[in-house]
Amino acid sequence: MSAVQRIGTVMTIDDEKVDQMLYRRILERSGLVDKVLAFRMAPEALAYLRQEERDPVDVILLDVNMPQMNGFEFLEAAVAELGEHFVSGVVIMLTTSLNPEDKARALRFDVVRDCLDKPLRRENVDAIATMLAQSPSDTV
Repeated sequence: MSAVQRIGTVMTIDDEKVDQMLYRRILERSGLVDKVLAFRMAPEALAYLRQEERDPVDVILLDVNMPQMNGFEFLEAAVAELGEHFVSGVVIMLTTSLNPEDKARALRFDVVRDCLDKPLRRENVDAIATMLAQSPSDTV
């Protein structure tokens, strides 16, 4: 049995309440995640990340299309204010968009490791854990 990387804290940012409930269920049932921080609005998540006294966030699951501030605007603001290392691990964008430009735009951010189609599935959590285990922190 190969060693699987545990994921400490996962931040979910999605305005859809049903999606948030699904994320929490999948993440908790995976047995790989210690803590889930759920935010329905990107500005609230950004405010959390600005706090100096906070737990490190290992993975951010970020919806592309949200009101107030979409996923791309969130990334731009987080990188501008907090630098490229505002997350200790990776950002995974989630979308229902069929537009290939959305995925290409997401992957232009160094911190974004992948762009997945909704809904999040258990195998996605396993893949993220594997990605973290293989991730040398030398993305420049």
